[in-house]
Amino acid sequence: MLLVLFKRFLGKRQSPDTEEQRTPEEIVLQIQAGDIRLRNQFITDYQPYVAKVTSRFCKRYVDPSRDDEFSIALGAFNEAINQFSAQAGRSFLGFSEQVIRRRLIDYVRKEQRFSGQVPYSTFDVEDEENNTVNPIEVHQAIEQFEKQKGIDERRSEIVDLSRCLSEFGIRFEELVDASPKHDDSRQSLLFIARQLSAHPELMRTMLQKRMLPIKELLALVDVSRKTLERNRKFIIAVALIFNGPYPYLKDYLQIRDDEEEGRDARA
Repeated sequence: MLLVLFKRFLGKRQSPDTEEQRTPEEIVLQIQAGDIRLRNQFITDYQPYVAKVTSRFCKRYVDPSRDDEFSIALGAFNEAINQFSAQAGRSFLGFSEQVIRRRLIDYVRKEQRFSGQVPYSTFDVEDEENNTVNPIEVHQAIEQFEKQKGIDERRSEIVDLSRCLSEFGIRFEELVDASPKHDDSRQSLLFIARQLSAHPELMRTMLQKRMLPIKELLALVDVSRKTLERNRKFIIAVALIFNGPYPYLKDYLQIRDDEEEGRDARA
């Protein structure tokens, strides 16, 4: 629940010209231009579609967390992103379904060819203590562990941030309504919060008095007092993230240390 609230707080409310309003074809063209973050988000958003196409092909329910067919189809969807051409006059989803079906057909043919000939245990090896291990199973277990570890650490960061916000009389649930509705407003407030976090004396004042140092901020940024007062909760929350031990939450804000330093130098 906390992860969902955090996503809604930091940018899931989007302006009309964001991804939700754009066609898959337009998004794919931007991905092909080199937008890696958009590629990851696009693939994540369309996993239900990939699962639906895969289940239709297999004529049964395909479990994304367990069935190899889904992994094959997801790789094919990523392949379709690379191969799609708008000049061909077809929709991306129609094209991606064709690629998915071709890869699944290849997979089924391969499985039939080696069925009963290459058992899973073929990949078993012995370690230094003569224990039998399967490197494929080990790799899958590590991947699952890392994934769960990331989820747990993000949740831990949000819990800690929620505790810090409570000292300002701010409940985490309130931040959803405090989140700016438009991307340009969000970027402006992120910059203000970054300026606040970059000045230790202002952060000390905020942490000691449990209030936003509006007068001091007005000397740093070109916005009205009303803007700072109206967005007080959002600015405090983001400044705490910038200033605190929250690598996962900073990553969600799409902030890297080199970008932060460059922005400080220009300010």
